[in-house]
Amino acid sequence: MYMLVENRTTSYLHLKRSPGIRSWSLFVGIASIGLAAAYYSADSLAWKLFYMAGCFFVAAQNLEQWEEAVFDKKKGTVCLKTFNLYKKILTFSKGGNEQVVALLNEIRDVNVEEETVRYFGKGYLVVLRFATGFSHPLTQSAVLGCRSDVEAIAKLITSFLELDRVESQQDLSQSSETEASDADEPQDKY
Repeated sequence: MYMLVENRTTSYLHLKRSPGIRSWSLFVGIASIGLAAAYYSADSLAWKLFYMAGCFFVAAQNLEQWEEAVFDKKKGTVCLKTFNLYKKILTFSKGGNEQVVALLNEIRDVNVEEETVRYFGKGYLVVLRFATGFSHPLTQSAVLGCRSDVEAIAKLITSFLELDRVESQQDLSQSSETEASDADEPQDKY
């Protein structure tokens, strides 16, 4: 699953993402190696604690981030938040939270982009495109395989921001302008 809809109204959309089963499996596997090394070694208590702490830090480093996206039409902002357990531990809870806030009226398009993930294949993520030419991913990591889940989230955001209506209105105005300019041109009769 790419992102889950936490709350949705006509003026508020809250999306969440937590570490997936692969990430938790890797966390448990690496942490278990540290526990096993500490349990089965004949070393002193200090070395056993070092094995466990080292493997726990490596496991926490490989854990995916918790991510949220809050689209609020009343405030006119989108807030993208990330929480990283590893950074939180290293900075003694002073860091680990990152937040990006942007204006909703600056978002011009929502796309699904493909990203090559080494050793695993292709991953997909949603990218927000702004009027300034700046692009920002909705999440920091791509989801492997399930393009349909990512496209569903992109369509949800597009419909919430009413970007599909803006595009259709622009298409209609462009087609009416070309028809009007065609009518102004003189017609040759043969």
